Amino acid sequence: MSRIAIIDLGTNTFNLLIVESGEGSSYQILYSDKLAVKLGQGGIDKKQIAPEPFQRGIDAIRQYLKVASKHGVERVFAFGTSAIRSAENGKDFTAAVKSETGVDVKVIDGNTEAHYIYYGVRQALNLGKETSLIMDIGGGSTEFILCNENEVFWKASFDLGVTRLMEKFTPEDPLSLDDVLQFEAYFEEVLKPLFEAVGQYPTDVLVGSSGSFDSFAEMIAWQMHNPRVLEGKTGYEFDLHEFYRLHQYLLVSTLEERLQMKGLIQMRADTIALAGVFVNYILQKLHINRMRLSTYALKEGVVSLLLSGQL
Repeated sequence: MSRIAIIDLGTNTFNLLIVESGEGSSYQILYSDKLAVKLGQGGIDKKQIAPEPFQRGIDAIRQYLKVASKHGVERVFAFGTSAIRSAENGKDFTAAVKSETGVDVKVIDGNTEAHYIYYGVRQALNLGKETSLIMDIGGGSTEFILCNENEVFWKASFDLGVTRLMEKFTPEDPLSLDDVLQFEAYFEEVLKPLFEAVGQYPTDVLVGSSGSFDSFAEMIAWQMHNPRVLEGKTGYEFDLHEFYRLHQYLLVSTLEERLQMKGLIQMRADTIALAGVFVNYILQKLHINRMRLSTYALKEGVVSLLLSGQL
């Protein structure tokens, strides 16, 4: 039995997962948390980690190490994703993390990120034999994976994270029709490889991996059901009519209004309407008729691969 900590250094959020390993590759989650570090803020479109987010990132890791120490963690594994890999000073950041905290950050490419996400989702849901499209919306990148429970048919990472898109297009608040059309035209152009892949591996099931999809489910639960419907669950089946209602509501909402919405954590209030536009676009473009949530993502995938000796 050993205790390990995984730190996922995302563009918006740093995620911490502490687990105790059991027999084989089984494990028990002891602690999970997220911090709104916003590493990409003010610099992601310039390929820089700006000074304030740079320091926030180091401070967040220090905070997580204190938590890990209290839980008797023996090993810490840290993974850097889009904001770090695309920043010209990304290596400066990982060097500063190493010198100031002792943590080695492994910066992974988008393909590896998608690989880890698949192994996380596969634990949360029974994917079955049919082909599903996993979508993981990050701050810097969005990963898509065509897969079933046994294998990955195709995967790719695109620089379509919501923070990156907000800084690139600086939309109005609330989003205007012109903003929505501009985003959709950009998706249409950048996602051509995805559309070709879906032509080869058809699917009508979208699996949203954590992040914005967590917030969609929580907001729907608060506004249309009961927040307890999500308690203790690693998966959720969306009613698409409810998602579309929420999406329309988010489209006309201001940031101030979103900050008051139950089920929406503050760190996602500025990007959730754009995330809704992105998901709605994928649902319509690919004629998806089923949408599921996996509350597991990259960090749970890393645990699974570590404990099974594949990492």
